[in-house]
Amino acid sequence: MKYLHTMLRVGDLEKSIGFYTEFMGMELLRKMDFPDGKFTLAFLGYGHEKDNTVLELTHNWETSSYNLGTAYGHIAIGVEDVYATCEEIRAKGGSVVREPGPMMHGSTVLAFVEDPDGYKIELLSVDH
Repeated sequence: MKYLHTMLRVGDLEKSIGFYTEFMGMELLRKMDFPDGKFTLAFLGYGHEKDNTVLELTHNWETSSYNLGTAYGHIAIGVEDVYATCEEIRAKGGSVVREPGPMMHGSTVLAFVEDPDGYKIELLSVDH
């Protein structure tokens, strides 16, 4: 088995693609329109789908927003410097919703940012 992707439904596909490419450093890998179904899929990630788990953004053409519910938690992305990454995201106009610092009851440095649809992305300090 292999973990392939996580799918998020988004209200404004171009705005979401912009967030994940410009703010999170992902690459748009492919984008496909399905006119008969009135939806578009966009796949983004940090490398080719053959070798990496990716993010699938689904835009249903007649839906501009979604209720995120209470079950969704977050996507986690490892970064070298959580503090610097938050500053870069903030400088580009992004929303840092939990300032960088050690996690509660632990020492791992983390922060949370929010995408245009309100999905939370956890930034975790990772050693390379």
